[in-house]
Amino acid sequence: MSHTPHVVIVGGGHNALVAAAYLAQAGRSVTVLERLGSVGGAAVSAQAFDGLDARLSRYSYLVSLLPERIIRELRLDIRLASRRYSSYTPDPGTARGLLVDHGDRAATEASFASIGAAADVAAWDEFYAGTSRLAASLFPTVCEPLPTRSEARRALGDDDLWAALIDDAIGRHIEASFGNDLVRGVALTDGLIGTFAGAHDLAANRCFLYHVIGGGTGDWKVPVGGMGAVTRSLENAARGAGARFVTGAEVVAVTPDGEVTWRDADGTEHRIAAGVVLSCVAPHMLARLLGDTPPERPEGAQVKVNLLVSRLPHLLDATIDPAAAFGGTFHINETYSQLQSAFDAASAFQIPDRLPAEIYCHSLTDPSILSPELAASGAHTLTIFGLHTPDRLVTAGTNDAVRAELQAAALASLDSVLAEPIEDLLLADVAGRPAIETKTTLDLEFALGMPGGNIFHGELAWPFVEDDADLSTAARRWGVATRHPRILLCGSGAQRGGAVSGIGGHNAAMAVLEGA
Repeated sequence: MSHTPHVVIVGGGHNALVAAAYLAQAGRSVTVLERLGSVGGAAVSAQAFDGLDARLSRYSYLVSLLPERIIRELRLDIRLASRRYSSYTPDPGTARGLLVDHGDRAATEASFASIGAAADVAAWDEFYAGTSRLAASLFPTVCEPLPTRSEARRALGDDDLWAALIDDAIGRHIEASFGNDLVRGVALTDGLIGTFAGAHDLAANRCFLYHVIGGGTGDWKVPVGGMGAVTRSLENAARGAGARFVTGAEVVAVTPDGEVTWRDADGTEHRIAAGVVLSCVAPHMLARLLGDTPPERPEGAQVKVNLLVSRLPHLLDATIDPAAAFGGTFHINETYSQLQSAFDAASAFQIPDRLPAEIYCHSLTDPSILSPELAASGAHTLTIFGLHTPDRLVTAGTNDAVRAELQAAALASLDSVLAEPIEDLLLADVAGRPAIETKTTLDLEFALGMPGGNIFHGELAWPFVEDDADLSTAARRWGVATRHPRILLCGSGAQRGGAVSGIGGHNAAMAVLEGA
């Protein structure tokens, strides 16, 4: 045996860094084993295009669920910038679109009216007042032992709202709240990010819940300096507290009694014995490492396209400033009926004709990710996040061919709401290649070890337990238990995991400190 720490963490994603920092600061001996050459997992920045000095948040890109408590307790140097605009959504039937502007109430009301949805303004206010109450009651619990369903419902104090958002399909609540197809679609999209579900599937409810409770407000913010800045701060906190990192270390086996076998770049095997093993890999992968029968392979449902453009494109809706449209979440072909049609098509193994997608422009809010020269030239980063593109579409063909098809579908969807082709605005790298890269679910599996490209490591769970749940151990109370007492979940596969939140890492560390 070489080096015998109290805690071994398998995987070096952002949750691993959070757990390592908390445990090392508490005086525990911690070793983090990461397969790649650097830590951070999906929460990294990269210069994706040769010769173009732009640090893109390559995989994950926005932050909402990272609690201020973690930032404060770990003394992290992280800045999260708010966006003035919530969203812009073109109406596919007209040349107009819905712009939701946090800074101008009158303009937002006028925008609703311009698409024939004036009657939905009051309902919009009531709908999101309800999600705000849910966020205020639930988000403070995510870094505490799990509440029961009854405790969470009592904390909300509104049984009708609980029924609408938790017990019944979110689609029914949306249909009852809004009359306009486009407005319905904007509301539904929060239930579909990375989740392949119909509007009447409770999986959409769970995804929706995590998208609207972050920070107690549901606001999604831009990490200043890119997602890599978040990782650097977390890594610094963990290293500064004494955590040990081994990169290029591929874990090949874990035993229930805490022995971890890993292989270095030369193929040499090493073993470490630990008092506790924290798994930041997906539960499906952990089962394989343990020699257990793995659960059903999870399925991701997204395609991500990163672009670097010379300027923001002109819109079909000439009344909207592109800086406003791209200043928040730009919804494309995401009316309620389009989302259902896309779900039906993908369920039948077909790429949707008009791919529902969301666009984010990091550099509008945070130009620091661009070199001064690029920023001065008017260049911008754009991220296209395509919905209803489940892993089955990729695994049914060859990855290269399907990637090309999905990229073409994403660009065509964007072009459908622009006054000019987006490809005409792409910058070129030093080899003359267009500045565009596309990541399929299979690309995520290969690069990050996410089975099925599922960004949540599996189906999301409620942030509470049923009233009769067994909470007899610290690991169960914190939502990080496996069937092996010395092996705990630490990543997105933990209960209350998913997204860049650090919650899984925090809760695994708390379970260890309580005695698991």
